[in-house]
Amino acid sequence: MEDWAEIRRLHRAEGMAIRAIARRMKVSKNTVKKALGSHEPPRYQRKPKGSAVDELEPQIRAVLAEFPDMPTTVIMERVGWQRGRTVFFERVQQLRPLFKPVDPASRTEYRPGELAQCDLWFPPVDVPLGFGHVGRPPVLVMVSGYSRIMAATMVPTRQSPDLLAGHWALISGWGRVPRALVWDNESAVGQWRGGKLQLTETMNAFRGTLGSKVIQCRPGDPEAKPVVAYRTSFV
Repeated sequence: MEDWAEIRRLHRAEGMAIRAIARRMKVSKNTVKKALGSHEPPRYQRKPKGSAVDELEPQIRAVLAEFPDMPTTVIMERVGWQRGRTVFFERVQQLRPLFKPVDPASRTEYRPGELAQCDLWFPPVDVPLGFGHVGRPPVLVMVSGYSRIMAATMVPTRQSPDLLAGHWALISGWGRVPRALVWDNESAVGQWRGGKLQLTETMNAFRGTLGSKVIQCRPGDPEAKPVVAYRTSFV
């Protein structure tokens, strides 16, 4: 599913040729052609393979929580790792950013059509929903990083079907698909697990259909979506 979505993004958004995509993704050209010719995502998922380092991850996290800059070789000695270095170094590299403080002074520049920042806003008061009902349903907000144009639509719930339907309505209104959609840790979008982002199956299917990319911010990093956070604060 993830490879299918990335192949379509590279072809549609980046304009890469089939041969170039095949080299980058390390797949055959026939696989690339099949992904581009399929308008529906594949109906299977590869089962993730376990790793021997999984058992030691809680200990690695405990060390990083206290000493986020500790060298990996020292962490290896602390937790008693006796196997190959590569898999251990890769896991520490994935986990270390989770325990480092976020730079509050970071600055970002955006290009036209590059990305749109997304968020959910909840009305501070009850709103009429029809047939005598009132409530505070979520409002999907999408802001262009370059032009700062903002679009919003009320959705029934924050579950995947309603969230993606809201996305489609807003993107259709713009008439263009951003190269990337930026989200925080909304469960209907995906989750960070073991230092690695895992998008939901429905979100992978959606981004593959659009030929776009989904960037999900790490936990505890509110500065990563400053544009949409600033705009929604005045709603």
